[in-house]
Amino acid sequence: MNTSQKQPTPDVFEGIFSLGKNGIGYVRSKEYDLVVEVPLHKHNTALNKDIVRVRIENRTDNTGVVEEVIRRAKMGFAGTLDKKDAYYQLKPSDNRDPEIIIPFTEVTDVPAPDVKIIAVIDRWSIEGPLGHIDRILGPLGDNATEMVALALERGFDDRFSPEADREAELLKERGIPQSERDARRDFRDILTFTIDPADAKDFDDALSFQVLPNGNYEIGIHIADVSYYVRPGTALEQEAQHRTTSVYLVDRTIPMLPEIISNDLCSLRPHEEKLAYSAVFEMDPQGNVVSDWFGRTLINSDKRFTYEEAQEIIDKGAGEHVEALVTLNTLAKILTDKRMSEGALSMESTEIKFILDDDGVPLRVQKKVRIDTNKLIEEFMLLANKRVAEFMSARTQKSIFVYRIHDKPDMEKTQELRTFLKGLGYVLPIKNGVIPSSEINALLRVVDDSDTQSAIQTAVVRSMAKAIYSTQNIGHYGLGFAYYTHFTSPIRRYPDVMVHRLLTMCLEGTEVSRADFEHYERMVRRSSEREKDAQYAEWDSIAYKQVEYMSRHIGEIFTGTISGMNSRNMYVTEQETQATGMVRLKDVPGDFFEFDEKNYVLRGKKKKKEYRIGDHVQIKVHATDLKKGFIDYVIIP
Repeated sequence: MNTSQKQPTPDVFEGIFSLGKNGIGYVRSKEYDLVVEVPLHKHNTALNKDIVRVRIENRTDNTGVVEEVIRRAKMGFAGTLDKKDAYYQLKPSDNRDPEIIIPFTEVTDVPAPDVKIIAVIDRWSIEGPLGHIDRILGPLGDNATEMVALALERGFDDRFSPEADREAELLKERGIPQSERDARRDFRDILTFTIDPADAKDFDDALSFQVLPNGNYEIGIHIADVSYYVRPGTALEQEAQHRTTSVYLVDRTIPMLPEIISNDLCSLRPHEEKLAYSAVFEMDPQGNVVSDWFGRTLINSDKRFTYEEAQEIIDKGAGEHVEALVTLNTLAKILTDKRMSEGALSMESTEIKFILDDDGVPLRVQKKVRIDTNKLIEEFMLLANKRVAEFMSARTQKSIFVYRIHDKPDMEKTQELRTFLKGLGYVLPIKNGVIPSSEINALLRVVDDSDTQSAIQTAVVRSMAKAIYSTQNIGHYGLGFAYYTHFTSPIRRYPDVMVHRLLTMCLEGTEVSRADFEHYERMVRRSSEREKDAQYAEWDSIAYKQVEYMSRHIGEIFTGTISGMNSRNMYVTEQETQATGMVRLKDVPGDFFEFDEKNYVLRGKKKKKEYRIGDHVQIKVHATDLKKGFIDYVIIP
C-alpha cells in the first residue's frame, strides 16, 4: 500500500477561505491536495482566512460553494471612515477585508479621515455587511494605534469593564484575611525566589529550596493563586472567560486580567506575603521524584533574580543563594536528559526582540538567547504540569480534567516532511507512521548553528498537529508525556485557573456537577480557539514591525538565508531581523529558474546554478507594503 497517496476527496470538507483577485475565493485542503474555487456570489459571507465548510459542485473545474462559516478569522476590522451619499463605509486597512456599511444613525462622533477605527459587523444585507464603529483608535501609522488595532481585530481589548476594575480594587483593599493565612501550608521561612526576564512586570511562579535531613531536596513550584481572587460569577471571571489568555505584542502586553490582579495581588514580588498554589516535590540527587504534595500555600519570596543574574552566579559558583541555584540547575539538566531519552522533541525556535524608540519605531532587532536559567525554570514548570496531570488522571476517572494534548503528526504531513528533508540531503525513516523523535533530535544536533537549522525546525513544526486543550487525554507527543496539563500560568491563561479549581475540588473531595462538565467542555474549546487568536495577533505585530523596519532600509543590502521556495517564488529570511520576504523567480538574475519539487531545489535552465534551503544570498530591499504586510527582496549576484 502506498501511504503517500491522497485520500479520495469528499463532496464536503473544511478549510481556510482565501480571498483572491476579482472577488474569487479559494478553499484549500492539504489533506486531499485540492483547491476549490468559490465564485463571488457563493461566498455566503465568508471572509479572508475564515474557516469554512465548502461543498464541491463541479468536479471538472473544482468549483464550489461555502455552506457554512465555522469560525471567523477576525472579530473586528480596522480602517478609516468614508462618507457616502446615504451612509458611512469602512475603508479597510487590508483590502481583503470587507467594506462595512455603517448607517448615519450609528455614528455620533465622526472621526477624521486619517484616524483609524475598528468596525464590527452586526448583520448581513443584500448590499453587504452592516455594522457599527466599535472604537476610534487614533492617527494612522501611530504605533499605539496600529498595535491596539491588531489586538482588537482578534477580539482582545486593552480595556476592562468598570465592574472588573472595581472588583480588583476591592480585593486589593481587603488584603489577605488572617483566616486564609492560617488555612494554608506556610512556606514563608523557606528560601524562595523568582527568576524572570529583566523587563518582567508580573511574577507568576517562584521556586523554594531546602536540603532535607536525608540528603534529598524539597523543591516547591509556587504558582500565583489566581483562583482565590477570580471567582465564578464575578466580572473578573467574565473577563477571563472572554479573553482566556494574555496577548504579547511587540511593545505591550494585553493582559487577561486587570493589572491590580496580574501585576500586584497575584505577582509573587519579593518581600511580600502572597497566596500561592504549589506543587512540592522531594527529589533525590539523581533527579527522581520521591514524593509529591499539592495544595494552597502562603509564601514570601526572598529574592527576585533576572535570568542573567542567576546565570552569572551559577557560572561563577559564587553569590547569593548559590547552592540552591547550582543544585536546581543540575537537577534541571537531569530532567532534560530524561525527557529527551523518553521521546521528547528538541525544538528551540529563533525569537527576536525589537529595540524601539519612544514613538515605537524599530531601531534595531536582537535575537533572544536562551541560557541555562531559562531552561531551569522551564524544566520545573514542565515537571509541575506533568505531575499534576498524572495526579488528577489517577483520581478523576469518573470526573473531568483539563489536559494539554498534542497529537502525533498525520501520515500525509509526515510524508511531506520526509520529502522536504530528503531534498536537503537527509533521509529519515518512518516508524509507526511518524519519524521517530530521536531521529529528528539527532538531525537537529547535526545541523545545529547551520543555515538550514531554522528551516528544518520550521518544517518540523508545520508537520505537527497543534497542541490544544481537551478534557479527553491522548498525551503530549512533542513533550513525550503521557499526561500533561497547564498549571503554572493562571495569571495569563484561563485553562490554568480551571486546573486549579478542579485540583481543589479533587483535594476537598467535591463532586463535579453536570453543569460544571458542560462548562469545562465549552471552555477548553474556547481556550484553544482564543489561543490561536492571540498567537495570530502576536505574529501580526512582529510582522508589522519587521516590515516597518525594512521600510526604512529600502535599497540597502543585507545577508539572507533561503527559507522556502515554490514554482513562482523564493522566500528569504534576513539573518538579523528574521524578516522574511519574497523574491520572484522571474527576477532572479542570471538565468531562468525552475523549481525541482522532488529535490527541493531551484535550478537554472541554462547555466544549472542551484539555490537550496539554507543557502546564503545577498538581498536588496526592493519594496515594502505595511498595509499588506509584505517585503519584496531582489537577489544581488
